[in-house]
Amino acid sequence: MRKVIALVGLILALGLINGSIIGKEKHLATGKVVFIELAPVDPRSLMQGDYMALNFALSREIYNALPKIEQGKRWRHDVDASDGQVIVSLDQKLIASFVRIHQDKALSEGEMLLDYRIRDGAVKFATNAFFFQEGDAKTYESAQYGEFRVDDEGELLLVAMRDIELNKLVAEIP
Repeated sequence: MRKVIALVGLILALGLINGSIIGKEKHLATGKVVFIELAPVDPRSLMQGDYMALNFALSREIYNALPKIEQGKRWRHDVDASDGQVIVSLDQKLIASFVRIHQDKALSEGEMLLDYRIRDGAVKFATNAFFFQEGDAKTYESAQYGEFRVDDEGELLLVAMRDIELNKLVAEIP
């Protein structure tokens, strides 16, 4: 009986994992492309081993638009974690610009929803790091934009880094 329970548990776990993988692959294949401008980060943490710390200009605009506590009109770093959505517009190059915080109003033509989350008093998107192969840090130093795929609900997946001209940054294969 224990073997049957273990086998059923294994099949369920593998089914859930594969379902998640299939969902992410569909998201990557069918999601809308959007570019979000990078904002400066602490130079000491820009390149840490095999990843690049990320911060986005849009995060700062969301932060400025969210309500603050009265005490000094600032957020505390112990603010509760929460999730939300922001409405952005896309220019001709598909670069996102802040429009407003989403509050159940209908989207206008050319607007898109993006998910964000608040953790430790900071606004974050899908990720706060971009991982790359050891030795490829030089390739990504010129990154100016993150390329995301966005589904209809606003979930973002980071797929690449782009330079100022929106050229995809790809490490050379030796």
